[in-house]
Amino acid sequence: MNAYFDNVKKPVTDKILQDLYLDANKTAVITIDMYNGHLSEDPDCPCPALRGREIIEPINNFTAACRELEVPVIHVRSTLRKDGSDDIKGNISAWRLVFPMTVGPIPGIEQHALEGSKWTEFAVDVRDSDYIVNGKKRLSAFYPTDLELLLRNLHKETIVLLGAMTDCCVLNTAFDGANRDFRIVLPQDLTRGSEHLEEAACRIVSLHLGLVVDSSELLEEWRNQKSKR
Repeated sequence: MNAYFDNVKKPVTDKILQDLYLDANKTAVITIDMYNGHLSEDPDCPCPALRGREIIEPINNFTAACRELEVPVIHVRSTLRKDGSDDIKGNISAWRLVFPMTVGPIPGIEQHALEGSKWTEFAVDVRDSDYIVNGKKRLSAFYPTDLELLLRNLHKETIVLLGAMTDCCVLNTAFDGANRDFRIVLPQDLTRGSEHLEEAACRIVSLHLGLVVDSSELLEEWRNQKSKR
């Protein structure tokens, strides 16, 4: 199959890369923050990531195929304590301070990711066989969650990252995962972020962290592997 290296599509022929990044048996798929706090069409949505709505059904289709191939699906979402102690009444997250300087005021942002609220309900399909990781409180899906513990216990070494936002939580998770020696795969068609920064984020991943691919080719690769077992 092919991957994008600094936005140039090339065949992945190196046997080491194939073994480390493309083996379905070693892999788990992770959706990041695909929940109503970003994706709801409600005008009161506290932290809208409108472009993320484009990938809800494509992610649903991809994860359905993953389940058929017995690749585990993990959904990670931000959840913050209702009293604000995790963020706005404690040490305020950096993004809350600087992001509005670019995008302007964000009405209702104090409601973002509050545990038990409708905003933490998933916008993508979640099945009984899936795993849910709560408690993401900053930009990386690893902090301060039990995602790494889950992956180690599932004996998974490669993680496929989907969701929002490409240049923010997805990129942070890719760095944290790579620094923990997980192999990173990013289907560029199943992630959305700041439109002008998506390509840059994908280039950073391909230069330093892992493989950037098309989801259809990744599924085809996994299906070929299954047919050879």
